[in-house]
Amino acid sequence: MVRLLRAHARTLPARRLSSALLAAILWIAALTLMLGVCLAPHAEAADSTEPSALDQIIERGTLRVGTTGDYKPFSYRTGDHRFIGLDPDMAANLAQTLGVKLELVPTSWPTLMQDYQNHRFDIAMSGISVNLDRQKKAWFSAPYQRDGKTPIARCDDQANYQTLEQIDQPGVRVIVNPGGTNERFAREHLHKGTIVDYEDNVTIFDQIAQGKADLMMTDAIETRLQANLHPELCAIHPDQPFNFSEKAVLLPKDMDLKLFVDQWLRQLKESGTFDQQLKHWLDYDWPQKAG
Repeated sequence: MVRLLRAHARTLPARRLSSALLAAILWIAALTLMLGVCLAPHAEAADSTEPSALDQIIERGTLRVGTTGDYKPFSYRTGDHRFIGLDPDMAANLAQTLGVKLELVPTSWPTLMQDYQNHRFDIAMSGISVNLDRQKKAWFSAPYQRDGKTPIARCDDQANYQTLEQIDQPGVRVIVNPGGTNERFAREHLHKGTIVDYEDNVTIFDQIAQGKADLMMTDAIETRLQANLHPELCAIHPDQPFNFSEKAVLLPKDMDLKLFVDQWLRQLKESGTFDQQLKHWLDYDWPQKAG
């Protein structure tokens, strides 16, 4: 191209083409050629990239959602191994919106992030709290519920556990489910009290009711629900939790999928569907124990 421009320039009268104009033309030609060479490999790389996570889900025809099945009202596994609750309902709605089938994949709080990194599911929905450690490995959707940690204890003892200072005392037994944000919160704030690990998050509140532990600190929404299921237990200042947290969908680091899920959540909330589903599962007649 540069040679052609030089040859053509020699045929033009000198009065019609100054040396400055000729230099400009040659510079533009050279720059165009250089840009073409530099951009070609990038264009080829862009064409060879893998489909987005959103495209892969649609092409596969199945949305795989990890869920724990032990956290009412968000996710509960029944005796016949079905998952029910707010998050399975929302997952079904999301799959329908995507035009694909739903597959609910069992996971647990201790193995949640490892299962995610092992690609056992596409996304996770189980009343998952947003935290920065999880954010290092995955993304979150826009939050769909705001909450915070607060105590639940036997009603006769609730006056004794109003503050973290009252709770963090020798002899006070705080029960936790390993692997989740409840355990993390307890270990960060308790140094004198006794932390009791209890594996079964479904029957953990029975331990408090039976006097085998004094209290648990968990999300305010769960303290309200469990107080309804256990009349001897009281949620302690659920409107004024000790900290701030949010629930969201755990996502892969894929912008197409995140944008879709965020928009779907916005429409779900603006339509009133989310509030209806939440109320249904807060008022639901939950079974006391898993089968």
